[in-house]
Amino acid sequence: MKEFKSFGLSSVLTTSLSQMNYDEPTPIQAQTIPLAMEGRDILGSAQTGTGKTAAFSIPLIETVFRSPTACALVLTPTRELAKQVLGIIHDLLGRDSNIQTSLIIGGEPMHKQFSQLKKNPRVIVGTPGRINDHLERNSIKLDKTSFLVLDETDRMLDMGFGVQLDKIVKFLPKKRQTLMFSATLPEGIIKLSGKYLNNPQRVAVGQTNVIAQNIKQEAIRIEQGDKYQELLVQLHERKGSVIVFVKTKYSADRMAKKLRQDGFTSEALHGDLRQGKRDRVMKNFHQQNFRVLIATDIAARGLDVPHIEHVINYDLPQMAEDYIHRMGRTARAGATGSALSFVSPQDGRKWHAIEVLLNPDLKKGGKEKRRGENKSRKRGNRKHSQRGDARPDKREDKPKRKKSQRGDSRPDKRKKKGTRKTNKGDNGFSPKKRKKRP
Repeated sequence: MKEFKSFGLSSVLTTSLSQMNYDEPTPIQAQTIPLAMEGRDILGSAQTGTGKTAAFSIPLIETVFRSPTACALVLTPTRELAKQVLGIIHDLLGRDSNIQTSLIIGGEPMHKQFSQLKKNPRVIVGTPGRINDHLERNSIKLDKTSFLVLDETDRMLDMGFGVQLDKIVKFLPKKRQTLMFSATLPEGIIKLSGKYLNNPQRVAVGQTNVIAQNIKQEAIRIEQGDKYQELLVQLHERKGSVIVFVKTKYSADRMAKKLRQDGFTSEALHGDLRQGKRDRVMKNFHQQNFRVLIATDIAARGLDVPHIEHVINYDLPQMAEDYIHRMGRTARAGATGSALSFVSPQDGRKWHAIEVLLNPDLKKGGKEKRRGENKSRKRGNRKHSQRGDARPDKREDKPKRKKSQRGDSRPDKRKKKGTRKTNKGDNGFSPKKRKKRP
């Protein structure tokens, strides 16, 4: 295994890595750093929790160190991820660094960001929506940006940031180095890499669309009205920190309140919270001041909380790819974790899409079954809109108060038998009957 000193890093960066207890590079770091140090454009993919942030932050800092005029821009899909990225960059720069940085994200006071930008920061980390706000105000200059990082690009496209990315790139020099990272590589990412990257070097660690082997996956077939009662049972049976994913911010607030009434320490995290509140929730969760975090998909990316042991999909994600990103919140940095999904009769099409994503061999064999599932979906479910939004932190599904969706606050008292599925380690699920609980 290589060591960081073999990359020819500056003494300041080597010292910072030692203080951060970074002894040996992870596979994504070992592949990315030497190529980036040569000035190559990179299209990288790796499962979450593999050290991707340091993989691009180390060459970014080296670039800034080596050239007194070099500037860098890192774009992320969410505020939380932007803060975490800048935190790692600060650690790598060291306490005595005189290199100015700036965090440009939604939810923060504009006057505070104006003040930061007037200092001509050489490293900017932000979200596309707020970066575009400053470009329209002429309060940010990107003409000297020689190093661009697009982190979790697939999520940025999912959130409708494609147009914003195109606008930002127009303000950047054509001669620059660009690193693009994505947990998955759908067709849209490949197409985008052709626009933004120049003869990129492909870097991949592990397979895309694959769940880490140290995550135990389970699924329970269950009626919508029985979900909340089953959630209580699961929380009683499991130990450690839990993140529960729901579809809407309304459901997140309501469920967190109901869980507190039922004796569980719980908080909600979603896009309608003010930035200060979001920061306090995350700080308290990191410090394990409460056990259960109820989150919408805005939190599926960028959350790096090592002690999360369980992920529960109370509601399945609207897009199959988000299942992988949700799973990445547990089993970080080689730890083990578990993931449980509640699959209601209305979720047939979504669950099939997830199974096909994880095991493409199911695609041909599942066509007849999928047609039948589509019919039931058309009768009772409206298709989720995928339209973009300039400020996706504010965009999430509006609550639709239907009787079939009242399970998180008014659990049906009638217990029904379910079917649990557990994985065999090959991304497939083999069903087994679930014992009736006493």
